[in-house]
Amino acid sequence: MRIGVLGTGNMADALATHWVRAGHEVLVGGRDEEKARRLAARIGDDAGVGDDAGVGVGDGVRYGSLRAAARFGEVVLAALPYGVGQEVAGELRGLLEGKVLVDCSNPVGAGFRLLTDDGPSAAQQLAAAAPGARVVKAFNLCHEDVWRMNPPVFDGRPLAVPVCGDEAAALALVSELVRDAGCEPVAAGGLERAGLLEATAALFIGLWVGEGADAQAIAPPLAFATGPGPGGS
Repeated sequence: MRIGVLGTGNMADALATHWVRAGHEVLVGGRDEEKARRLAARIGDDAGVGDDAGVGVGDGVRYGSLRAAARFGEVVLAALPYGVGQEVAGELRGLLEGKVLVDCSNPVGAGFRLLTDDGPSAAQQLAAAAPGARVVKAFNLCHEDVWRMNPPVFDGRPLAVPVCGDEAAALALVSELVRDAGCEPVAAGGLERAGLLEATAALFIGLWVGEGADAQAIAPPLAFATGPGPGGS
């Protein structure tokens, strides 16, 4: 699969490394192409594709401008902060026409407040900025260092990744990329439910960082999700 990455930050690094390791072709794009070159080289090194990664065509990872990344990928990861992603998508809207555009951003501000308030989610805003793109929300619930794990497995269970989107073919491609990161995709509904994922991130980050609480302990095991069975207390 050809994957364009918009951005040169930690999420771009963590996720693209998995995908290069899985055999996908990746082009890292940034406004600063020298920074994109350095990141592509590091991804290539970490993924084991050689010291010249990011330079040669056959290395599995290349680098270039944001426009080059948008043009290159059949799937494009918007690894950009909330607000910046919408701005860049608007600039590249023609190049993103028909592409699967993955949004991993979290619109979380000071005090762990959800910046979208009662308005459209970050993913819906991205879709409005690039109306021809097929937007999917995924990869937003964990710190980038979790995504760097190879694989992210806890107590013998692969990390589950909720995925929201409106088109089956786009969801299938993103689900493949979830599996290539060593995780299990979870169908979380249409793009209108992306705001729930973003609100969940705001809640979890507040609990983890603000309170030092174990957010995983909030939910009972699946067998008890609808209440205890017969004979339960």
